[in-house]
Amino acid sequence: MNISSAGATKTIQAPLVQKTVYSILFSIAFAHLLNDLMQSVIPSTYPILKENFNLSFTQIGLITFVFQLTASILQPFIGLYTDKYPKPYSLVIAMLFTITGLGFLSISTSFWMLLVSVGFVGIGSSIFHPEVSRVAYLGSGGKRGLAQSIFQLGGNSGSAIGPLLVALVVAPFGQSNIIWFVTVGILGIIILSRIALWYQNHLNLRASKKIVAEDFVVPLSKRKINLSIAVLLLLIFSKFFYMASMSSYFTFYLMHKFGLTIQESQFHLFIFLASVAAGTLIGGPLGDRFGRKYIIWISILGAAPFTLLLPYANLFWTGALSVIIGIIIASAFSAILVFAQELMPGKVGMISGLFFGFAFGMGGLGSAILGYVADQTSIEYVYKLSSFLPLIGVFTYFLPNMKKK
Repeated sequence: MNISSAGATKTIQAPLVQKTVYSILFSIAFAHLLNDLMQSVIPSTYPILKENFNLSFTQIGLITFVFQLTASILQPFIGLYTDKYPKPYSLVIAMLFTITGLGFLSISTSFWMLLVSVGFVGIGSSIFHPEVSRVAYLGSGGKRGLAQSIFQLGGNSGSAIGPLLVALVVAPFGQSNIIWFVTVGILGIIILSRIALWYQNHLNLRASKKIVAEDFVVPLSKRKINLSIAVLLLLIFSKFFYMASMSSYFTFYLMHKFGLTIQESQFHLFIFLASVAAGTLIGGPLGDRFGRKYIIWISILGAAPFTLLLPYANLFWTGALSVIIGIIIASAFSAILVFAQELMPGKVGMISGLFFGFAFGMGGLGSAILGYVADQTSIEYVYKLSSFLPLIGVFTYFLPNMKKK
């Protein structure tokens, strides 16, 4: 804007509207890929650890529970703290915790050492997810569903690649080869250092009011907002409790019911997790365009017919149904998370920490409970029981409609 006075011209620079920073979004997606690839080593090595330490399904569930508990309890508090005091370089610290955990896991000689190892990895996750999710929010330029989908695509891709690498690197040669995944963490530290630099510069620009961001209207009472958050958490429960049955026990299910080897079952797990990665990319952009509530409807409740069929399918249809389920059910998380962020603007870290933490917690609790059920009944009964969880998607009815300003 130019203002002329007494023959002089003065230039006033208006603040810039934040644009979508794709270089940052894809960088954090790759960092998320590396982070979740390392985390996926834990459930992927369960068949190996079960054999090495003569573990029961209950003990396997307890390992997952410790990992998910350390990954879940701290996240909302870290997110709440960093909403007030952002810590860009905490991303590097998170990766150091994860590397330490995997190093211990490679040399563990007892069940208690396994628990300590996965606890370190869980702490790394609790630091990583709230802050990197905030980076996705800041770099979205208003395309928050798309940003979260790109971010989640990285994580789900890493979770899919992890079991495949474990099958190639660890399964044939033993537990000690887990140490090779530390090199993945070193690469992650390098990438996260560069992301942290952009994050710090972006915070400085916002503080100086040189950029502005898009806001959402929340014409809802506090009671309605709290109810909506509770509904979204209930949907997270149904999604991740079911996902626990797949990520922790799908290999055992295939080995028990169809007589597959560890490598063959890991390949099927990879196919399922790859479909989850594909579904993640779909949900966010569709939520931006058509409304997140519709995507949540389709993603949670729409998976129910296929989960109900899965326990009765042969090997071919088990694989096919797992792909369909993965694509449908994965499209929900980005929509749910952004929906919650828009319900409570200004609390991105706390909301991200709450929802990531709750997701991990439900995954851990689900794994522990389903492991106990498998010991008391059978692994096939676990899949019959968990197949009803997506029906909880009917509670999407109680969510409000959100609009941009």
